[in-house]
Amino acid sequence: MQTIAPELAELAALIADSGRAGILSRLMDGRAQTASELARVASVTPQTASWHLARLVERALLKVERRGPRRLYRLATPLVAQMLEGMMTVAAIDPHPSRPPPWIDAEMRRARTCYDHLAGELGVAVTDAMREHGHLHLDQEAGELTASGRAFLRDLGIDLRAPARSRRLLCRPCLDWSERRPHLAGRAGAAVADLALQRDWIRRRPQGRSVEITEAGLVAFRDLFGARI
Repeated sequence: MQTIAPELAELAALIADSGRAGILSRLMDGRAQTASELARVASVTPQTASWHLARLVERALLKVERRGPRRLYRLATPLVAQMLEGMMTVAAIDPHPSRPPPWIDAEMRRARTCYDHLAGELGVAVTDAMREHGHLHLDQEAGELTASGRAFLRDLGIDLRAPARSRRLLCRPCLDWSERRPHLAGRAGAAVADLALQRDWIRRRPQGRSVEITEAGLVAFRDLFGARI
């Protein structure tokens, strides 16, 4: 009987390299990066980074964007980000619960992007608030925006219409690896994060995936969403 086991083993081996894992982790913030930037993150030479990037592009985990003379790399699809977030969640599970929990950066735990949506305490708090107000049904398996949820997001100025030829789900759960609870992903989750960035509720930090919640953001997330943050 044929199985996908060989392909699964090949993919796991590709990601298992520490340099490529570092590159993929860095790109989980959704921003495109140059080869030299990714070489520094992965602590490898530019030549080695180019080799890693070529393999990841060939396997369709990354895609290349040309901006003038520059070549920028980003995750190929949201599905790749979903796979990586799932792996991070499993990697964070401590097989020896009696040991002290692994240290997690406080800024990453507080608020970060998970590819293109909100994660950490902020992402979970926004998701919980939407559920409590009847805007969202979400469990470990699936998610659905209610009629009131669609109206709520529309009133915030969010366009929920799917782009042409998009097969991406409007709403799905994504298990948060630091909070161990689901946060909102899919097009709706990405739209909320985009709105937060546009209105300066959150600001990207120069490095990494953590984001800063501004004073205006604290007010907006508490007053508009009812989030407890």
